[in-house]
Amino acid sequence: MMATNGKEASGVRDDVSSSNGCRKDFTTTNLALVNGAATKASIHSMLQNGGTVHPERFTFSPEPTIEDIRRMQAEFTDERNWNQFHQPRNLLLAMVGEVGEVSELFQWRGEVAEGLPDWTESEREQLAHELSDVLIYLVELAEKCRVDLPQAVIRKMALNRMKYPASKVRGSAKKYTEYKD
Repeated sequence: MMATNGKEASGVRDDVSSSNGCRKDFTTTNLALVNGAATKASIHSMLQNGGTVHPERFTFSPEPTIEDIRRMQAEFTDERNWNQFHQPRNLLLAMVGEVGEVSELFQWRGEVAEGLPDWTESEREQLAHELSDVLIYLVELAEKCRVDLPQAVIRKMALNRMKYPASKVRGSAKKYTEYKD
């Protein structure tokens, strides 16, 4: 079994529902995981055998942390004397440019399945590079604006939970202003 999200995936067990509703164990040793998602061929094979797919949720590796990324980028920038160019506006515009490069990778593809099962390794690697550029610029922009991103995320998630209570919004894509109390 191959896993590319840094987790050892060999021998992972998953419950699978058969077409008759019975549950059975499925050892995923023959299921190829690519960036945390089952490949199209392995999903097709499972479905032919009466199973449904319940892939594990993708997880990031624990390192580097956001602070590690901030520190690495600060060292990189300092070594090149680029701080003079890395003002908030310039960083924002650079990040938007990188988001455009991510968009180009998805352009003209129609809907793209989670896990990118139809993408080549080269396309996945290019996406990883462009997403990394976006993250690096985001972290540096937050640093220059003195925004502690991990703490800001915690506060924002708390606000989102209040704006979008699960009991009211489950399965709906409406904006919070469209919900009645």
